Amino acid sequence: MISKFLSKLKSILFKSPVSPETPLKKEKKAAKSAKTKTKTKTKSKAANSKKNIETLTTLPGVGAKSAKALYEAGFKTTKAVIAADEKDLLAVSGVGINLVKKLKKLK
Repeated sequence: MISKFLSKLKSILFKSPVSPETPLKKEKKAAKSAKTKTKTKTKSKAANSKKNIETLTTLPGVGAKSAKALYEAGFKTTKAVIAADEKDLLAVSGVGINLVKKLKKLK
């Protein structure tokens, strides 16, 4: 009898606020909003990377393939490519010594 009384008292005292939504509905809403945010971020990142790769093609001797290789190697801007060491640029696949010489003339 005492245990029933104590359990009833606990349920009254530590009762969480009543929510019209079930926990399952809340989880579904949270998952849906997370998916929407992820899609938006992915689209904007893809657009930014394309824009940056196109900007890298403005450098002399840099085509689409080498621009993509430079971008994937971490050289996101034209300033970063121009300021980079020759060794770092040569480490990128698709970038040769002639391209590095053209880029170093820009300094």
